[in-house]
Parts: sequence; structure tokens; C-alpha cells
Amino acid sequence: MDQLPIGELAAVATAVLWTFSAVAWTSAGRYVGALAVSFVRLLITCVFLLLHGQLVLGQALPLDASGHAWTVLGLSGFLGFFVSDLCLFKALLILGPRLSLLIYSLTPPMTAILARLFLDEQLAAVQWLAMGITLGGVAWVVCEQPDDDDEARHTRRTAHGVVLAVLGAAWQAVAVILSKAGLGDCDPAAATFIRVLGGMAGYLVLVTLLGRWPAMLATLRQPRLMAILSGGALVGPYLGVTLYLVALRRCPAGVVATIVATMPVLILPFAIVLYREKVSLRAVFGAVLSVVGVALLMSP
Repeated sequence: MDQLPIGELAAVATAVLWTFSAVAWTSAGRYVGALAVSFVRLLITCVFLLLHGQLVLGQALPLDASGHAWTVLGLSGFLGFFVSDLCLFKALLILGPRLSLLIYSLTPPMTAILARLFLDEQLAAVQWLAMGITLGGVAWVVCEQPDDDDEARHTRRTAHGVVLAVLGAAWQAVAVILSKAGLGDCDPAAATFIRVLGGMAGYLVLVTLLGRWPAMLATLRQPRLMAILSGGALVGPYLGVTLYLVALRRCPAGVVATIVATMPVLILPFAIVLYREKVSLRAVFGAVLSVVGVALLMSP
């Protein structure tokens, strides 16, 4: 067991689970807006984490966590779940998904640089090479030009959208570093709860300022929608983020961020089966390239 790359395996599991959750958010987004999905998913995740804390850790709230953990992890959640997500969602509306995700792929190298500066984490040359191969494969998939004229027409490459996408990637990189810095000896599920509360704080203020509480309450009264959001919350912010913190504890932050960045590749089977999208040989090649990169990252 000691020879298993536990951290890298946890990162791969995170990417898979977050891909499932992305499908759930897409389905839910057809019924309500992105803000409602973002807020309610964290609300449901809080319920899962309260139950986990009570049943597994013996206390619903992570009261044993230090003040440092609450501060750093809470800030991480605020920046990751709230600020970064808002920047990315807005960039998606302006640039479209492909260019937004391509720019968002800057998160892993940004994370690696910040980890070198603030956590003194050094990556070997082969790990930098593997990161380049993995992100190259992701970029190859994301940059494929769609055949759909409507999508191409709505993809407006403006400076404002690019800045938002870059800011989203940068804030996510900062959130990763803060997560690793604040984790310490804290249980990963308890740390996830603190991060979720940090994100919830931002949404509570925003929903109040925008006067969206009626829409939030209406969402909670839709059983089918709540079932979709509950499934997404279970595999995404609950299990996925918990494994994400396990990965951060056991391997370099840049490596974790790179593996998780393969989500645009992992979602290809769902695009084929659920959304009947045509996937070209170029996309398949990009997927294979990213898998090779991840394999290099996981090699001893």
C-alpha cells in the first residue's frame, strides 16, 4: 500500500467525480439559473457534511479545528467556490465554453508557481513535462472548433471575458494553495465543510443584494431538481472536494491541479452519450495525450 500513489489516485477520483457533478449542474441549469445551482449545491453539501461529521467524526461541526484552519480554509472556500466560480461563469457567457476552459487551464501552472513561492514545493523536470503534455491534450480538446454555427457566433472573444477567465484561474490557484496551507492535521471532510461555509458566505451576501431569495426557495420546492442537485452535491462538493484535499495532503499542489484539469477530456463520453455530440479524431487524440501526461505524473 505504501507504494501506491494515493495522492495522485485521489486527484484522478476527484476529476472523475467532478465530471459527474458537472453533468448534474448542466442538467439542473436547464431549469434554474447558474446562481441558484451554485448556491443550492453548497447548501445541500452542508447537509451531507453535517451528517458525515456527526456519524463519522462524532461532531456535526468541526469545532476541533484551529482558528488558523478556519481562517485559511474559509478564505480558500470563499475564493474557490465563490469568487473563482463567478469569474468563470461570467467568462463562459462572454467567451463561450471552449476559450474559457482553455484559459482556465492556466490554473495548474499558476498553482505550481505559487506552491514553489509560498510552500517551497519543487517539481522535478519530468513532472513539468507531464504537466505540459496533460495540459496540451486538454487544450487540444478544448480548442477544437465546433461545427455548430450558433456556438461559434456566441463566442465573443472580448478583452473583458479574457480578463475574467484569467482571474478565475488565478483565484482558483490561490484557493488551492490556501487549502493546502490551512489543511494541517484537519480531517479532509471537516476541512471541506469549512471551505463550503466560506463559499456560502459569499453567496448569502450576493443572493441578498440581488433579491434572489424567492428564486432560491422556489428551487428548493422542486423535487426532481433537488434530486439532480443532491446527486451532484454528493459526488462533487462532498466526495470530490474531500478527495481533493486528500490529494493535496499527499502530493504537490501543481500535480493535483493538473490532474483535475483533465475534466474537459473526461466529459467527452457524456457529450457523446447524453448530448449526442460528434467527437472528432482530434478530440480523441487530445484525450489520449492527456491520459499519457497523467500516467507520467503518477509514475514513481
